[in-house]
Amino acid sequence: MDNRFSQPTPSEATMLSTEPALPDQPVTWKDFVTLAKPGILRSNLIATFGGFWLASGWNVNYIHLIWTLLGTMLVMASSCVFNNYFDRDLDTKMTRTQDRVLATRRVSPHIVLWYAIILGVLGMAVLTLFVGLLAVAFGILGMFVYVVIYTLWLKRSSTWSTSLGGISGAMPPVIGYVAVTHQVDLGAWLLFAMLFLWQPPHFWALGIRRVEEYRAAGFPLLPVVKGIKRTKYQMLPYIALLIPIPILMYVYNYTGIIFMIVSLVLSVLWFGMAVAGFRKQDNDKWAKTAFIFSINYLTISFIMMIIDTVHHS
Repeated sequence: MDNRFSQPTPSEATMLSTEPALPDQPVTWKDFVTLAKPGILRSNLIATFGGFWLASGWNVNYIHLIWTLLGTMLVMASSCVFNNYFDRDLDTKMTRTQDRVLATRRVSPHIVLWYAIILGVLGMAVLTLFVGLLAVAFGILGMFVYVVIYTLWLKRSSTWSTSLGGISGAMPPVIGYVAVTHQVDLGAWLLFAMLFLWQPPHFWALGIRRVEEYRAAGFPLLPVVKGIKRTKYQMLPYIALLIPIPILMYVYNYTGIIFMIVSLVLSVLWFGMAVAGFRKQDNDKWAKTAFIFSINYLTISFIMMIIDTVHHS
């Protein structure tokens, strides 16, 4: 484990402990929406919906679906707000994040901390009362990994942050799935594998694009510590392991052949794009293309999975 980028220096710690006064600009509801990272919420709610739909096999209890989406959204929003709270010092160091609400001191950290706690309590209450204890367990696991393991520990100390942090990102479809089945079967594992394997190559593509920003901020991201070429090699097994997932979903009668073909083609194309990256001279351009493709891969795959879920009688 590489610890060369671990904790702030004493002078940085002193600076952080004496945070400047809030600017004279009003706080708006949009600031609180932004703190919950709506882009992440949107993509993860699609995944939650997909997991719920897959388990339901078109026999959907829509009231149960709404409670599941609401509870999951609140838990994810809480995790994202906690992430913003604990990363407020680091966010000031990167162009990508320096305009965030806490980095610009538009909202008091104390208010943001209570906002995160309230969202988390409400989310867990909804999941407990209306969804099921298994969904609660996976919600707690997702929050713990994202806030404690990823944000507070590995993000500051190890290149393993991206891989292990992927556990939290794989929870939404599993929560949606177990909300219906109330058990962890092969379908839940396949959904977990799909999201878990997707995340590292997706995020590393972004890391390659912004490697110098991450280096300047002191993040021990894989492209920073091990280099871009090593990162390209490490992307390959994750993408390769995505290839059999749509085949297994079809073979075990979770989805139809249309999903299998579309998702399989997308997986193979993504793998080919990753291999082609070794011949590209312009790493920034290649990484941007790979990053955008990874987003489209996940979106299209889940849409096709929802459309082509096998009907249950």
